[in-house]
This record gives sequence, C-alpha cells and structure tokens, in this order.
Amino acid sequence: MLEFLISLLIVTGAGFAFIGSLGLARLKDFYTRLHGPTKATTLGVGCLLIASALYFSLIGQSISLHEVLVTLFLFMTAPVSAHMLAKAALHLRLDSLAKPPEFPLSGHSVQRQDSAKL
Repeated sequence: MLEFLISLLIVTGAGFAFIGSLGLARLKDFYTRLHGPTKATTLGVGCLLIASALYFSLIGQSISLHEVLVTLFLFMTAPVSAHMLAKAALHLRLDSLAKPPEFPLSGHSVQRQDSAKL
C-alpha cells in the first residue's frame, strides 16, 4: 500500500513539474511565465521530495530529515522569491501582454447620496 502511495506521489510530482516547465516555455509574458514554475513546479518537486522521504523512511526505518528540511525550505522560499521577482518587474515597469479590462462608463453617471439626508 505504501509503495502505491509513493508511486502516485512520483507520478503526480513528475506531472506537475512537466506542466510547470511547459508553462515556462510556452507562455509569452514575464508575469505569466513566473506563474507556471512557482505554482506547478513547486508542487511537483514537493511531491517528489515527499515520495523520497517516504521511500527512505520505509527502507531505513526512520524519517529522513534531509528531505523534510528541503521540502520545508522549498515551500517557504518559492513564494517569497516569486513575489520579489514580481516586485522587481513592477519596479522596472515591465509591460504585460494582458490588457486591463475596460468598463463602459460613457452615458452612465454615478450619483452619490449624502448620508445626512438619509
């Protein structure tokens, strides 16, 4: 049963890592390229590390501390590094290919009511 769980984690991790790598290669914008590896690849490598920790704990009869520490480090640092890269891109004013939504405001006026009259 534990071998099935380890195999499932390896296949899931490989799938997530492949999807993240594919997103990095196929997406056109910096911001969308940043999204693929930080989400999918982090989950993929995390699943692979958890599978490795389970496998070596099954063979060695103890939980491997190295895999657990690397997994925790990965899950803590990947979102922070992605946030810093996005902040640097915003600071450098990198253009995005996505256009902001346009709202039709012509012909519509917003009337504010005074709260004292209510």
